[in-house]
Amino acid sequence: MEQRLDWASAVLMRLSAALGDYAEAQEDIRALEAYYGSDEWKQDFSDDEAGLLPQDLKRGVLSEDGIWNLIEDCRDLNKRLAKLMQ
Repeated sequence: MEQRLDWASAVLMRLSAALGDYAEAQEDIRALEAYYGSDEWKQDFSDDEAGLLPQDLKRGVLSEDGIWNLIEDCRDLNKRLAKLMQ
């Protein structure tokens, strides 16, 4: 039982820290969700295709899947959390 207590306590501490980070990331997630598919995103994508962006610039937000996958992962996680709370 002592091992169970130690393990459960460690898990709860990590989860609490992770949930704090997740809560802080919500503003960024909402901003990315609004950006994806917007006119601004389309212009940035077009500029990239035309070679107007610096070559060393990271382009994860311009991928077709990067933001979409993040949004879907968030939705799946929120469903898991809701199910755990039932």
